[in-house]
Amino acid sequence: MDEATQKSVLSDATVKEAMRVQVLSLSAASPINHGIRQLIKYKSNAFLVNGEGGAPVGVVSKTDIIGAYYAGLPIESPLGDIMVSPPMFCSPGDSLESALDTMRSQRIYRLYVRNEASNEVVGALAYPDIVGLLYGYCRSCDRSVMNRKKNRAEDPDEMRIRVKDVMTESVVWSHDDDNLSQIMEELSEHRCGAVLIRNRSRRPISVISKTDLILAYARGIQSEAPARNVLASSRVISCQDSTFLEDAIRKMILSDLQRLFAWSEIPENIVGVISLSDAARVRSGSCHACISSRIRVE
Repeated sequence: MDEATQKSVLSDATVKEAMRVQVLSLSAASPINHGIRQLIKYKSNAFLVNGEGGAPVGVVSKTDIIGAYYAGLPIESPLGDIMVSPPMFCSPGDSLESALDTMRSQRIYRLYVRNEASNEVVGALAYPDIVGLLYGYCRSCDRSVMNRKKNRAEDPDEMRIRVKDVMTESVVWSHDDDNLSQIMEELSEHRCGAVLIRNRSRRPISVISKTDLILAYARGIQSEAPARNVLASSRVISCQDSTFLEDAIRKMILSDLQRLFAWSEIPENIVGVISLSDAARVRSGSCHACISSRIRVE
């Protein structure tokens, strides 16, 4: 592959191309339970917090709400008590690579997009948005596996990235009789979005995600309650570790999933987890023909 071909697909991409224009915001005086309702209603992971003058002064994420749950804060506590300040911004015309560099160096999951002329917040950018953009590039690429029928001779399966090439192999486990506080500690320690739950026979039976925990908080379930009390809605959604990464990305995007667990040989043998953030760590999620290798999630 010559030097001209080895150009990142993101080299000319801007934040405006990937950002989502829907921006959630609440007043700093609003209670935590209002924030939970917003996150669930709009299937979001965070929202801006506005001060008295309406200007953004902080961000509250699911992680922050779980921290309040773990600390035993009343759910009527104001969002200003748990927000992270200040918000981090970029501009619509910024290069996507520079935004990724900021997200990586600041160890944050999202940036808010502010119009420099009006100072108005016009969008938000998170890793799933970037994966969605790259997926679009992949669909239109001549060497994409989407076009493998017409390019079969030039696009062998050996070029295609599989889930096992990208997945996180250290799966965080808990038991169904562990209490929710222990689950929250595991999420915090391993900086992950969900914990796989197994019974005492070591069989995976469910998943507890951050969403499940904030819903438990909203329902008044005590943090010392066993994990089995919140398992009903979260089944283990998985794929084989040899699945092509593009197929896994398609499943996550179309099914509005943040992650898939990966199994080897039999579905009960969970060996890893693949998330949209993992997918953002490599190329476009299709094949080795695409070399946007500057994408990193640390």
